[in-house]
Amino acid sequence: MTELKISNLNKRYGGNHVLKDVSFTINGAELIGLIGPNGAGKTTLTNVLDGAVKPNSGTVYLNGKRIDQLPSFEVAKSGLGRTFQVTRSFRRMTVLENLYVPALALGKSHKGGAVQKEALEVLDFLTMGHLRNEYARALSGGQQKLLELGRLMMLDPDVVILDEPFAGVHPKLMEVIYDYIRRVNEQGKAMIIISHQMDSIFALCERLLVLNYGDLIADDTPDKVKNDPVVIEAYLGTNEDRSGTGQPEGTRSS
Repeated sequence: MTELKISNLNKRYGGNHVLKDVSFTINGAELIGLIGPNGAGKTTLTNVLDGAVKPNSGTVYLNGKRIDQLPSFEVAKSGLGRTFQVTRSFRRMTVLENLYVPALALGKSHKGGAVQKEALEVLDFLTMGHLRNEYARALSGGQQKLLELGRLMMLDPDVVILDEPFAGVHPKLMEVIYDYIRRVNEQGKAMIIISHQMDSIFALCERLLVLNYGDLIADDTPDKVKNDPVVIEAYLGTNEDRSGTGQPEGTRSS
């Protein structure tokens, strides 16, 4: 069973204390939403988890292995993969070639039929099979997000972190992303979704983590979190704010 254990994480940039003794544990195939206002520390936490940023103190263990001091590529090999708020495809490579990259990183050869078959199956699932020979730079913003999801599927991590997967995505592609999240979670993968789209978060997630200026102020079910006065004051806003789009007025990714 997958276990991700975060203990007393602290991160400072000069006098700015971005993460303050953040601790939580993920056991098994949990589907978790990570929310909070701009500047809450969500991106910094994600960067610490994937090895891009080193904490000032605290530890991160994945399946009993300490990963907080490893470089990002070693973290990925250890079983934690992520997407980015701003997509990072290999724009001069084809869609299919983009999917070969994670396989190569794991020591597999794309010349073998098994890897190609897996990549084509992933593209079919993401409704992108017809684009396999297109260069990544030609894709729409939503298709770029799907391509990143495809690369994660090829990496086959134990823990998946999705950073704003719904932002700027056409409603039809949104359904594909929903299906992706449910399918990957059903395969036994733990998932952390960072999003300001509260409707999606509350519909998909079984557990919510709420950051506010570096403090983890809530860790509970969606029903309890959305009725928590501390969370409402910090992030969710009034009932009027939460109507319609399901996100506070004026929020943007952080």
